[in-house]
Amino acid sequence: MKIAMVGSGYVGLVSGACFADFGHEVVCIDKDEAKVARLRDGVMPIYEPGLAELVESNARAGRLSFTTSLAEGIAGAGAIFIAVGTPSRRGDGHADLSFVHAVAEEIGAALTNDCVVVTKSTVPVGTGDEVERIIADSGCTHRVAVVSNPEFLREGAAIGDFKRPDRIVIGAEDEFAREVMREVYRPLFLNESPILFTGRRTSELIKYAANAFLATKITFINEMADLCEKVGADVQDVARGIGMDNRIGKKFLHAGPGYGGSCFPKDTLALLKTAEDYDSPTRIVEAVVKVNESRKRAMGRKVIDALGGAEAARGKRVALLGLTFKPNTDDMRDSPAIAIAQALSDAGIAIAAYDPEGMELARPMLPQVEMCDDPYQAIEGADAIAIVTEWDAFRALDLDRVKSLANAAVMVDLRNIYRPEDMQRQGFRYTSIGRG
Repeated sequence: MKIAMVGSGYVGLVSGACFADFGHEVVCIDKDEAKVARLRDGVMPIYEPGLAELVESNARAGRLSFTTSLAEGIAGAGAIFIAVGTPSRRGDGHADLSFVHAVAEEIGAALTNDCVVVTKSTVPVGTGDEVERIIADSGCTHRVAVVSNPEFLREGAAIGDFKRPDRIVIGAEDEFAREVMREVYRPLFLNESPILFTGRRTSELIKYAANAFLATKITFINEMADLCEKVGADVQDVARGIGMDNRIGKKFLHAGPGYGGSCFPKDTLALLKTAEDYDSPTRIVEAVVKVNESRKRAMGRKVIDALGGAEAARGKRVALLGLTFKPNTDDMRDSPAIAIAQALSDAGIAIAAYDPEGMELARPMLPQVEMCDDPYQAIEGADAIAIVTEWDAFRALDLDRVKSLANAAVMVDLRNIYRPEDMQRQGFRYTSIGRG
């Protein structure tokens, strides 16, 4: 089947490359001429492990191509995926659907055959109804079914998530749409990946509910970490103890500096706005959003406290190791590092930082931060070292070298990647999360 993917960002590019790897003919469409030119040359706009190789092999095989022309890209396609951005709208937190609506209008005007239009973008409940209306109002005379098919890709593990999914959710309103989507996902269906067919509005809500629940788990264990520090307990053992209960599960119970990234912050806000619009308050999600935002700044204060408090910290230098919101990505969106750096800067602290992939995107966001070539350059002359992102490169630092370069052997481990007893033996003043 020919598949058109409108939008060649994170979701569109990963999904398009994986569909091509299944044997479909895929055309990725993007209005950014420079991006399309780079993709044709094999240059990725994002960092995702394995993506460059997957794109290159399928482009070479003729199954994956790139264009700026939507009319050319969708011609003859049996399924057209909308995978454009839906960022939080400035000022009110609603999902900005202007790109989705514009694409729907353009698709309706350019269609030359019957097809299924699939919203892969994360969109609020009822968006599929609006996309359907826009296409109909554009004068389209072909049979079009609008489907919701949310993505559940983790940055840094997206290819594996796409090819070996926990589930595939498809919100469709008629059998024509369901049959087309079965054919789209036939390679995964043969591998017995579970496909859940629902109504379109149900599918749209599943995505938001899933992300809000995961954000809640993260925020819950972070609050337990704060309590552990007060009572002298170990949050990692608490997480293991509750995670062994299969009703709870062990995933997303890793205490840290708060969640960030492209999904959880904007999706929890969008869910709150949807609930507000329908007069159905979601108090738990509301609390999660507030607690997470305050936690990021609190991590900055944790570093300041390790320096002896606000007065003693002024004029000191801190090395930040890790800037992206998680490892194996270059995504800086809503990263805790942004709030931490701002808190340190506001306290009169100089900051040097290193991240294996995120510094190019971080520079304009953190102009006050000196970007370094490696972790040891950042550590040189530092009065404290803060591990913000758990990159593998930071898990086995040469601690003797660290002590020789730093002004003081002070480490604030916001990801608990070292053991307190080991750090004490090495002569560090060591602070971690939830290990009283």
